[in-house]
Amino acid sequence: MSNFHVIAGAGGRPVELAVRRIGYRDIEDALRRGLDDFMTKPSHYVFLCLIYPLVGVVLAAWTSGHNALPMLFPLMSGFALIGPLAGVGLYEISRRRELGMDTSWRHALEVRHSPSIPSIVAMGVFLLCLFVLWLLAARAIYIWQFGDQAPASTGTFFRDLFTTPQGWMVIVWGNIAGFVFAVIVLATTVISFPLLLDRDAGAYEAVATSVRAVAANPGPMAVWGLIVAALLIVGSIPLFAGLAVVVPILGHATWHLYRKVVEPSDVPARGTRSRAKSRPLGEVSGSKYR
Repeated sequence: MSNFHVIAGAGGRPVELAVRRIGYRDIEDALRRGLDDFMTKPSHYVFLCLIYPLVGVVLAAWTSGHNALPMLFPLMSGFALIGPLAGVGLYEISRRRELGMDTSWRHALEVRHSPSIPSIVAMGVFLLCLFVLWLLAARAIYIWQFGDQAPASTGTFFRDLFTTPQGWMVIVWGNIAGFVFAVIVLATTVISFPLLLDRDAGAYEAVATSVRAVAANPGPMAVWGLIVAALLIVGSIPLFAGLAVVVPILGHATWHLYRKVVEPSDVPARGTRSRAKSRPLGEVSGSKYR
């Protein structure tokens, strides 16, 4: 446990990681590489993500009662907030394939050997907290317009939602709140989990690097966020079954996006023998973009 760390890396001091500017073609290439990773051994990757659509079906069934019906959409959309955590095993598969290592599905569990596993857990807790806050915000918006009384029926609920001023207020303010939560997750985690998996880093370093990467590439990152949202919606339509394909592809693509955004490190990857080298915060004269 001597290497246990959460906020900073093993050195005990946050380091500033250099990030690059990327273009829209880099987003396209990351998606293409993610699809290529998925197609290499698709049965393994689908197996890894079966839990994702299954949980989605459970959530839909759980909200079939009138009391929880107003929470159906918040649960479905908020489920995407924890997507970066669900993709950790997929990042590991792409990492191993990149290094020419074995990429059978069981190696997704090798994430437990990452020196940054405490920081990965901390980031997972952070996402779960955001998920709960989103549900509380969505419920508060619904109660604000309709009160705390359960809908009389499913038909009544959807009729009131789409044909009354109160319903449109719920839709508008719900989407605004959802957008805010989505931007927070995108900015703080778009490359955080792959970075933590790849390097002996801390949660602060991962989040700070992710935020700087988004700030340096607002256009491409916005497009990336829209692509992720659109694919998750498409994957959710056929009873969430499409997520078993969409989530692996996005997970692998996220790894390749990280590789394009963050400068290569002298820190050795797990399974290699190169020597580690890092730059403490304050010794880097600004981020390096190209």
